Amino acid sequence: MTATESKTTASTYSIDPLHAHAQFKVRHLMIAWVRGEFQNVSGTVTFDPANLGASSIVAKIDASTIQTGVADRDAHLKSADFLEVEKFPTIDFRSTAITAKGDGYEAQGELTIHGISKPVTLAIEDLSEETKDPWGNTKRGATATTKINRKDFGLTWNAALETGGVVVGEEVHITIELELTKS
Repeated sequence: MTATESKTTASTYSIDPLHAHAQFKVRHLMIAWVRGEFQNVSGTVTFDPANLGASSIVAKIDASTIQTGVADRDAHLKSADFLEVEKFPTIDFRSTAITAKGDGYEAQGELTIHGISKPVTLAIEDLSEETKDPWGNTKRGATATTKINRKDFGLTWNAALETGGVVVGEEVHITIELELTKS
């Protein structure tokens, strides 16, 4: 290998939409958590532990798959009061930088919800080693977490409570569980 050549250790993975979930929780009535999740998470992860600058994440979530366990609430979350899924069918993340952080990594990037893009940082932990599944595919898993203010993304619907406070909290906790398949 010459001085101008470099050995790449980058691997590219597809997010397995059958084994990936984006979960969230937000305060309800300022006293309890409402939890929900999205299905149909897809995208591509390129990971090079020797050169994190060559690493990247592109992910897409089908916004219409939101589920909280209450059909009326799910319909409200899909409406123009919140996600407006007919106009904005996906939630998208595209990394701009990935860095090492403690035992894991951080992915800085742009999150787009409801047509509004804002910078966010995902804490990436539980990145597994590669393993072979029973069908010979090379797999890897990871968990990513972040918190956002929903109002930053134009999700401003709320109702005041008689005792003070609001029905829906502003801070949303997000956890994304991924299973990746090596390309």
